[in-house]
Amino acid sequence: MTTLLLLALLYFLPSILAKDKKDAGGIFLLNFFFGWTVIGWVAAMVWACASDRPVYVRVPVPAGGRFCSRCGNPAALCASCASCGARI
Repeated sequence: MTTLLLLALLYFLPSILAKDKKDAGGIFLLNFFFGWTVIGWVAAMVWACASDRPVYVRVPVPAGGRFCSRCGNPAALCASCASCGARI
């Protein structure tokens, strides 16, 4: 009984590792239907261990294009940062 449980955990290891990923459903389906083949299990494991694509966020640059070197917030054209008070 314990051996059967360990084999089931090993079989679904790619799905367990991918539970927090964006493509968790696809990895589970690949593992469920093709995991019995060695190639399907390896493909699911590689997909589960691969990193997610980064999400690129566009940040609008303020009119002056200046940022505070201490806090990183956009700085106005004055001589000090409004957020942290550092002199620019």
